[in-house]
Amino acid sequence: MLKDVTFPAHRHFKSRTEWEPIGFFSDCLCNATRFDLMLGFFSSSAINVLADGFASFLYNGGRMNLIVNDILTEQDKNAIASGKLDSPIPFFDVTDIEKLKNTLSKRDTHFFNCLAWLIRNNRLDFRIVAPKDSIGISHTKTGIFSDGVNKVGFDGSCNFSRSALIDNIESLTAFCDWDSNPASATIKRINCEFELVFDGQDENVIFVPTDKVKTHIAESFKNKELKDLLEDEYKFIQQDIADKSLSKSIIKALSKAKSKVEIEIERIKKQGETIEPIDFGRPRFPYESGLREYQKQAFENWKSNKQKGLFAMATGTGKTITSLNCLLEIYNKLDYYKAIILVPTITLVEQWEIECKKFNFSTIIKVCSKYNNWKSAVANLRLLEMTNAHNDISYIIISTYASFVRSNVFMELNQFPKNKLLLIADEAHNMGGGLMAQRLSDIRYLRRIGLSATPERQFDNTGNRKLMDFFGCADSYTFEYSMAEAIQNGALCRYYYYPHIVRLTENEMEEYVGLSKKIVKIMGFHDEESQERLKTLLLKRKRIIHKAANKLSVFKQIVQQRMEERSSLKYTLVYVPEGNKPDNFEADIFDQSDTIASDPDTEHLIDDFTRIVRDMDSHIIVRQFTSESTDRDAMLKGFANGSIDVLTSMKCLDEGVDVPRSELAIFCASTGNPRQFIQRRGRVLRMHKDKRFAIIHDLIVIPDNVFDEECYALEKNLVQSELRRVRDFALLSENLNDTDNELQDVLNHYNLSIFN
Repeated sequence: MLKDVTFPAHRHFKSRTEWEPIGFFSDCLCNATRFDLMLGFFSSSAINVLADGFASFLYNGGRMNLIVNDILTEQDKNAIASGKLDSPIPFFDVTDIEKLKNTLSKRDTHFFNCLAWLIRNNRLDFRIVAPKDSIGISHTKTGIFSDGVNKVGFDGSCNFSRSALIDNIESLTAFCDWDSNPASATIKRINCEFELVFDGQDENVIFVPTDKVKTHIAESFKNKELKDLLEDEYKFIQQDIADKSLSKSIIKALSKAKSKVEIEIERIKKQGETIEPIDFGRPRFPYESGLREYQKQAFENWKSNKQKGLFAMATGTGKTITSLNCLLEIYNKLDYYKAIILVPTITLVEQWEIECKKFNFSTIIKVCSKYNNWKSAVANLRLLEMTNAHNDISYIIISTYASFVRSNVFMELNQFPKNKLLLIADEAHNMGGGLMAQRLSDIRYLRRIGLSATPERQFDNTGNRKLMDFFGCADSYTFEYSMAEAIQNGALCRYYYYPHIVRLTENEMEEYVGLSKKIVKIMGFHDEESQERLKTLLLKRKRIIHKAANKLSVFKQIVQQRMEERSSLKYTLVYVPEGNKPDNFEADIFDQSDTIASDPDTEHLIDDFTRIVRDMDSHIIVRQFTSESTDRDAMLKGFANGSIDVLTSMKCLDEGVDVPRSELAIFCASTGNPRQFIQRRGRVLRMHKDKRFAIIHDLIVIPDNVFDEECYALEKNLVQSELRRVRDFALLSENLNDTDNELQDVLNHYNLSIFN
C-alpha cells in the first residue's frame, strides 16, 4: 500500500540527497496497483527509470494508463541538436515497433516485456498523441500512483530519464491525498489534465491509432511468465547495486526495491504460482465456447444480404455478441473496424462499452447526456480519417438515440466513411417512429445491423415498413431466432408460469363500468375530437387496471407462499405497475431522452410493493431499481452475487439490462404491449450456471362478471387482449395445464380459449 512507503515530511525528492527521485519511483511502483503516466516522449532513458520495480507493479495486479507523443516535435529535435535537452536522447518512434526492437538494450527489452504482459492481460491502455500545429504535450513529467485506496501524484522539474535522476541534480514534489486538502486538489488537477488528453478533449493534440502498436508489442516481445519478469528485474537491480559509481542514497533506494522483489519471487516459488497471459492484444472472440450455430447463421445471412440486416432474436440469446461478431469479421478481413452503435439509454451505453472491451475493441467514444467530452474526441477521429489515406484506423462510437437525432450531433456522426463503417442499432424498433424515423433517409452508412427481440411496432405499419426498408429486408427479417427455438436449444432456460386473477374493488368496478359505457357511446364517431376523447377515456380505464388495489394483496400472497416454500426471496424481480403511464401505448420516448423517468404516482406504487417485501422478513434485502437510482451498477452486482435479494422496478429493466441470475419474476404491471412482456420474460430466462429453471407469476386484472349486455362485447375484447399475454407465456411454459385451470371460469364466461 502507498501508505507503507516512507515519504519525507516535506514531500520533496532531490538527487544526491537522502530522498532520491529514483527511489520514489521504485517504491511507488512496488506499492501501487495503478499508474497513470504522461510522458513528453518515449525514450530509452525514460523507460529505464521504470525498469526497477515494474515487474513488482505487475505482480501487485497493476494496471497502467500511458500517454506519449508519437515522436519528438521539431522543437524537441532542435533542442537536442543545440544541447538544451539531455543529449543524445535515443527517442523511440513507438509506431515503428520493428525498428524500435532493434535499438533496445536488455533493460529496455525488460520494460517492453512487461508492457507486452500488460497488453496480453488487458491491463494496459495507452494513447499515442501527435501535436497539432506543432504543439504537443512537450516535456510533461506528471503522473498518479494509486493502490485502490490512496493516491500519490507527482509533478516538478524532474527530467524523467535515468541519466537525469542519477547524474543530475533533479527534483520532484509528491502529493499524498491523505495529507491535506491542497494536496488532494493538486492530485485532482493532475488527474484532470491527464484525462483531458486521455479522453481526447485536449484540442492541442490528435490521437494516433494504437491498435496495431499494441498488437505488435504483444507479438514482438517474449511471452514471459510473471515469475520470469520478476527474476529479470532482480538481476538488473543487482547490477545497479554493484555499480560503485552510484551514490549511497541511490543504492539504498534500489536495495529496498531488491528486497521487495526477493520476497515476491520467494512467495511465487512456495505457492507454485503461475499466471496465464491472454493470447493476443488484437480483437478476438471473447468466449472459449465460440459462436453458437445460430449466431454463425446470422452473420452469413447478413453478409449475403449486402451487409444489411434486421435480426429478430429473443431476449437473452446474444444479440449483442452476434452483432459484434460481424464487426470482428470485418476486422479479421480488413485489419480495422469502425462502428457507430445506437442504443436507447445511458445504461446500455455503458453495457455496450463493456461488451466491446470483451472483444478487445478499443478507442471507444460515448455520446450521451452523461458525457460532454465526446466532441473533441469525434473531431480528432474525423481529422485522422481525413489525413489517413488508407482509412485503416479503428474506433467505436456508442450513442443514445436522443443524442444521435440532435442536428449538431447527427451532422458530426454522419461524416465518417460511408462504405467502411458499420451502424448497429440496438432495440431497433425505436428507429421506426418519432424523430429517429425522420433521420433514416439521411443516414449514409451502408453496412447496417438492427437488433430487437420484437422489431414489429404495434399498430404502426408505416414505421414497420420504414424499418424493413432501412435494414434491407423485403418481406422477412434477415435472421430470426424465436424464444421457442431458444428454449428448445438450451439458449434460454425453461420456466413455469402461474397467472393470478386480480378482481377490481367495488369503487374501481363502478368507475370502470362508467368509463366503459362512455367508450361504447363514442366509439362510433371518427372525427378528430372524438378520437382524442376516446383515447383519453381508454387511458383512464387502463389506469384502473394498472393501479388495481387488490394487486397488493395478491402480490403479498405470492411472496408469502415463496417464503413458506423456500424460506428465501433471493434472486427475485418485481415489475411494479406504472401508475399514470400505462405501458400498452406505443411511445417513441428515446428520441427525446436517454433515461426512463417515473412519475409521483408510480413512485408511490413502488414504495407500496417494496414495503410488502421488506415487512415480510427483516433479513430480506430489497432495493428499488429506478431511473433515479444513482448506484444501479452496484445494485445489479449485488443482485447477481446474492447480497441483494429482491429488486423492485418499473420500465428500467425493459431495455437491455442484464440480470441472468434472476430465478423468480412477479409481473404486477398489466402490460398489453407485446414488446414489454416479451422483453421482461426474456430477462428472467437468461441462462446461468446455478439456475435450472425460472418461475414467473403474472397478475391478470379482469373485471367481475357483472356487466350489462351493451358492455359485454367490449369487455370480451379487453379480456381477449389480456389473455394474449397469458397465452404467449403459457404455451412455452412447462405447466400449461395450470394456466388453463386457473382461468377456467373467466374463459367460460366470455366463451374464450387460451389456445386460439
